[in-house]
Amino acid sequence: MTTPPIRDAATIILVRDAATNPSILMGQRGAGAAFMPNKVVFPGGAVDPRDRGIPLATRMSLTCEERLRLGAGPDVSAALAAAAIRELWEESGLILGARGQWPDEVPPDWQSFAATGHLPRADALHYVFRAITPPGRPRRFDARFFLADAAHLANDPDDFSAATDELSQLQWIPLSKARSFDLPFITEVVLAEVAASLPRIGPPPSVPFFNNSDEESLFERLGGQSPLG
Repeated sequence: MTTPPIRDAATIILVRDAATNPSILMGQRGAGAAFMPNKVVFPGGAVDPRDRGIPLATRMSLTCEERLRLGAGPDVSAALAAAAIRELWEESGLILGARGQWPDEVPPDWQSFAATGHLPRADALHYVFRAITPPGRPRRFDARFFLADAAHLANDPDDFSAATDELSQLQWIPLSKARSFDLPFITEVVLAEVAASLPRIGPPPSVPFFNNSDEESLFERLGGQSPLG
């Protein structure tokens, strides 16, 4: 059997009312999906080659950018940020962006987002987790998880009218009830990390990393103690 390549991917954990009654945006994957069918997940997906070079209204914090570059190419942070925001738009219709002017040529996957008059806003993203899909799965991803405050959305957080049908049953799930849903194992682990960090939303002291790049599964932490900002 051919071993599938490990693709870069970005996932966004959007949190609402973090200081009072936190809830997170999640949806259900289809029964026919090749990867994690029927599971309740955060919006996210693979980085597209056209995510590289997408103009950003703002950049992520220096701390997050430096940690994203560990074990990756120098331009990975911008591409991952763009992919996370694109996937959020496609799967939920929510805009994490700031008003701005696009160049004349907009990649096809970005045209509907650009039509809203916004550029992706990367400063709202905080890199909080990394996981590589274990061997033996039909698809494998090197997924980076980003935490973001729904207060930074440019549109109504309850308006999913522009969403595609990639995720069904989109909803804001109270964090205290999220683990009662049918979640992937790694999603449960990420949720535990997020719950421990709230109400603060920002770069963590270090980034947990489930490294399943080969047959041995390793748990590492990226970045160590560094300035949070």
